[in-house]
Amino acid sequence: MAKLSLFDRRRRRVRTTLRSRSAGKPRLSVHRSGRHIYAQVIDDAAGRTIVSASTLDKDLRGKTNATTDGAALVGKTLAERAKAAGVDRVVFDRGGFLFHGRVKALADAAREGGLEF
Repeated sequence: MAKLSLFDRRRRRVRTTLRSRSAGKPRLSVHRSGRHIYAQVIDDAAGRTIVSASTLDKDLRGKTNATTDGAALVGKTLAERAKAAGVDRVVFDRGGFLFHGRVKALADAAREGGLEF
């Protein structure tokens, strides 16, 4: 077995903790790269994605890139789509990324949009 990087170890630790505390709620998973930010609400029991949003979406593509403003726009869009799909409570999976900057901006915008976590 290959040795895991510190990032992979943190990602595994965060996700394992979430599984023990989720109580059947869907998971809001965040991934960020240098150019884009992605978020999706996942139903782990059924193993499917309920809704997703990213800076690559057609309605967000030209407006923003991977900035805090872009992350906030993705969070707001994701919250609207989740509310339309009937999801209002989630657990936040930061995916090994530290909770500041773009990840925090996305989380705050999702909370303002009506998601509870």
